[in-house]
Amino acid sequence: MKAILVDDEPLALDYLERQLNKVSNIVVVGKFTNLIIGKETTLLEEVDVVFLDIEMAGVNGLELAEQILEINSSLSIIFVTAFKDYAVKAFELNAFDYILKPVQLERLQLTLERIEKKLDDQISQPLSVNQILQINVCRELTFYFTKDKVEIIHWRTTKAQELFLYLLHHSGKAIRKSELIDILWAEFDQNKAYAQLYNAIYHVRKTLGKFSNHFSLKSVPDGYILLTKNALIDILEWENRIVAAPPISMETVDGYETSMDLYTGSYLQEYDYLWVEPERYRLELLWTNVAYQLANFYYEQGELKNARIWYVKICTIRPEEENAHFSLMKLFAILGNDKLVDYQYVQLKNALEELSIQVSPNIRKWYDQWNQNKTISKP
Repeated sequence: MKAILVDDEPLALDYLERQLNKVSNIVVVGKFTNLIIGKETTLLEEVDVVFLDIEMAGVNGLELAEQILEINSSLSIIFVTAFKDYAVKAFELNAFDYILKPVQLERLQLTLERIEKKLDDQISQPLSVNQILQINVCRELTFYFTKDKVEIIHWRTTKAQELFLYLLHHSGKAIRKSELIDILWAEFDQNKAYAQLYNAIYHVRKTLGKFSNHFSLKSVPDGYILLTKNALIDILEWENRIVAAPPISMETVDGYETSMDLYTGSYLQEYDYLWVEPERYRLELLWTNVAYQLANFYYEQGELKNARIWYVKICTIRPEEENAHFSLMKLFAILGNDKLVDYQYVQLKNALEELSIQVSPNIRKWYDQWNQNKTISKP
């Protein structure tokens, strides 16, 4: 393994180098009291591990770490600190590997063994070069290279996952650090909030390391930008197809059915993120509009079975949709299925009562009239 050491104390650098020299399978290829990222890009691309002092004069070790990982997301960063209490506070989520000064040889060997294991795992993992990564965000986040075979993603914290999803939500757009803190760590004071941000960025980079051919997380002035390549996002693919589709007809309806299959649930519906709700609502309305078009088209064509399927789908995803319930009631009345008419009315009534809303007068009037006619027609 190749390592570089960063510490603003030359004596500490020399001591750590001597300790590392006692360990096999590692060579120190650089020592810095002031690491200038822009001048050492080539070196950082080649090394396996960076030992980094977290408390250096005028330098935020956490921020420096995420800048290093932007250049080489696969390397390991080991923080070195003289203060145990500080380490416990800074790494309360156990986010980073760290060792305490003075560096003990036994502790150092354990750390390096873990790094070696990680490097072996990376070598054994198949590369995804030229493969298309399918990113599903309907219902919940999943990655696929092959259909029906989920790529396992281990997020160190829920905040790291939410950070990734927020950046993916704004893919291709620079997001300021202050915005991320307002969204994710508003309850923390500024110093701790920034530490949490760098912590999460670190883990997003590490988690995405396996998918380096598909994601690029870059630092920009006072912010970050997530770029995707060789990747398809299901909800975007669905929306693009729907928006570009011609009007529904006998010739195009099968294409609509195929496109609507891509929408397997509401946008990130398994996550209670407030920032998701406006986009989730917009996409649900778009889906509902197209679902109504399909249901009404089938109804007009006399294909009542297919019409029923789409009205039921609307009622399932949006139980408060009166028009879908009403259409089913009228469809069941045509089919002479009185029990299902009653059932659908009760379903609508219950769904609206949960929202403290009453059934619309025109639907109540229709239902009452239908009941009267049903009673009159009985012998």
